[in-house]
Amino acid sequence: MLTPHAVRGRPDRCPGALRPWPADDGLLVRLRLVGGRLPARGLRALLALSERWGDGRIHLTSRANVQVRGLPSDGGALAPEVLAAVEATGLLPSRSHELVRNVMVSPGTGLAGGRADLRGAAAELDAALLARARIAHLPGRFLFVLDDGRGDLVDRPCDLGLVALNGTTAQLRIGDGWGPVTPLGDAVGALTDLALAFLRARGEGPAAPWHVRELAVPLVAPVAPDPGLPPATAPLPYGDVPGGRHVEVADGALTRGLADELLATGVELVVTPWHGVLVPAPEALR
Repeated sequence: MLTPHAVRGRPDRCPGALRPWPADDGLLVRLRLVGGRLPARGLRALLALSERWGDGRIHLTSRANVQVRGLPSDGGALAPEVLAAVEATGLLPSRSHELVRNVMVSPGTGLAGGRADLRGAAAELDAALLARARIAHLPGRFLFVLDDGRGDLVDRPCDLGLVALNGTTAQLRIGDGWGPVTPLGDAVGALTDLALAFLRARGEGPAAPWHVRELAVPLVAPVAPDPGLPPATAPLPYGDVPGGRHVEVADGALTRGLADELLATGVELVVTPWHGVLVPAPEALR
């Protein structure tokens, strides 16, 4: 279904490291984590940065990204030394494309359950986005959602995405509707092409649509949902789960004490869209 968009008269203002948000307590910076994956080294470096210049915590978002608050302003931007520290975390691989690396993935993919391991597809999609200069013009609110067939993200609103039907095929998601069933090996190319098609269709200027569902004409002819699609499932519960342990983060703010506890058992964490952190079981990473 197409949703006519309100004429906003401005581009989106989603924050990043190069475009911080001027909050009451200082600048707010958001860093995109593809599939929520957060290496231990990156978390430690980001926490040290927050303790030195910010409010001392790492804030989790509903898109499985992270934010740092309370940073000092240098004319509305981050001071060069703070930006250099952000880049040193390894969580900002591209200045030009930082706002568009919005790729949400079933947090447990490749660890346990699901119909397909989408970690490789997510990394491939990220690389494809970074490789195309034009993609940097996507709105900061544009979201890719990849569900590995367990159904935890099948009803999450998105602009583009896919749902695995089995280990080799997926049905594409296009706005509020469905696209063709596609081999998983071809899905990243298809999603990248659709993102470029969206940029052509949306036009230019501050009033251009932010989302696929806001376009006046569909990107592709609508396709019926495949009967093999999974039903929507509840969010990942907190506690021990297949493949690891899902830890609730109170108020969505990760402190030094909790971070040290989480890092004691893993080299990579997975931030989830439910203000939690999935700590993979060691055997799940083999």
